[in-house]
Amino acid sequence: LKGRYDMINWVEKGKGVLGYRVVSETGEFLYDGRIGFKGNKPLFIDTTIVEGPFVNLLTHESVVLSLKTNISVNIEIEVDGEKYSSNSPGTYHEIPINGLDESQEYKYIVHFGTNQESYSFRTAPKPGSRTEFTFGYASDSRSGQGGGERDFNGANAYIMKKIMALGMYENCSFMQFTGDLITGYKIDPNQIQLEYANWKRAIEPWGRYIPVISTMGNHEATMYYWALPGGDFYSIDKFPFDKISSEAMYAQNFVNPLNGPESEDGSKYDPNKRNIDFPSYKENVFYYIYDNVAMVVLNSNYWYAPSTSHVNETSGNIHAYIMDNQLKWMEETLAILENDGNIDHVFVTVHTPFFPNGGHVNDDMWYKGNNNYRPYVNGKPVDKGIIERRDELLDVIVNKTEKVVAILTGDEHNYCKTHITPETTIYPETWELPKLELKRSIYQINNGAAGAPYYAQENTPWTSNTSGFTTQNAFVLFHVDGKAINMEVINPDTLDE
Repeated sequence: LKGRYDMINWVEKGKGVLGYRVVSETGEFLYDGRIGFKGNKPLFIDTTIVEGPFVNLLTHESVVLSLKTNISVNIEIEVDGEKYSSNSPGTYHEIPINGLDESQEYKYIVHFGTNQESYSFRTAPKPGSRTEFTFGYASDSRSGQGGGERDFNGANAYIMKKIMALGMYENCSFMQFTGDLITGYKIDPNQIQLEYANWKRAIEPWGRYIPVISTMGNHEATMYYWALPGGDFYSIDKFPFDKISSEAMYAQNFVNPLNGPESEDGSKYDPNKRNIDFPSYKENVFYYIYDNVAMVVLNSNYWYAPSTSHVNETSGNIHAYIMDNQLKWMEETLAILENDGNIDHVFVTVHTPFFPNGGHVNDDMWYKGNNNYRPYVNGKPVDKGIIERRDELLDVIVNKTEKVVAILTGDEHNYCKTHITPETTIYPETWELPKLELKRSIYQINNGAAGAPYYAQENTPWTSNTSGFTTQNAFVLFHVDGKAINMEVINPDTLDE
């Protein structure tokens, strides 16, 4: 790295940063890292930003910048001449920046040790400004086929880098990513931490400039696992819930709004009102606003027991079920947004489709038309089955609001648009319970095509209402201009539309 290869003048400066990879004996990528160095002969490890910085919680007047360092230090961030410091030395830092002007580009300088790095962000417009902007949507970036960066120890780093680069090229103001970031389903929480680190490394070069807001899918599972004779198994969410559950592991790795519900504690199914019996919803169920758009983010894999077929024996939540307190919070939140004059468009995003089309027809909010599937709490089934609960969600989203324009989903590793109208068949032929009458139409936009292995299309009662189905990688762009929204879908690998 000397002479003509010394592109950063480290010999003269006495410091630099090295990128490195940890690779297994069989060539599998395990971790992508970097480390700062100082000195000459010998070299010493220097203070290094090993993760981030990331732009979080962006509003028209504030932002939170987060990062990790390799050693415990105080961090100072300089924005527009003002300096903001971490409260105490540490390796993880979340630094709020307040008192900013709307729709302004700000350069920020991160000071750490004797080093500094410079990036920028742009504040959001004031809510209701109705400026023209674009945001992106995708889901399901867990490891894919093909080896190399497509299988970067939990993440399809190859496609995520393509998506992020395309999003920046299209001037996205933010990106929403709804679940299955990683392969997950791990027993050891440290393995989940490593997979999250690899996913964040993939988005990092762009996440320093714009927010990437994510939430959980079924693959974000940290679990207890017991093998059964014959190859079957029991599996439940890991506990204690506030330390090593799937929800706790997720919250440790991402910075999201804290305006969601608390948990399912206090619900009618809570076995002990004096104890904490459920994981937290904090940072995995929430909503946020950008100008005249609101995004309501749900978690359909809360308190998830991966051995869904055995929940009557283990208790736990099944894949795709929204439990009572979360449903109540969603209804209250949508009512607030419906009455907010600054909001024209509301999106509800949840990992699992209401109407699956390929890959998860045997579960999601359908289970092949079998309403018997439902969570068990303390050994007892809840009152409503999966299709009944789907209908309750639809009743709120479609019949009790006018502003919700689309449901953004993933889980199925494909892209498709499903137009659900009052005439669409949404029940099995044998359905004997009351049927929901929809008062208007709504779109379900499924984009689980961010790198996970593809799923082909299957036949469903609403197949004729589905269009644009593709197993190619996809990135969805929403171009918002006042009361108008145009949607564009691009393959981030080939740029085909």
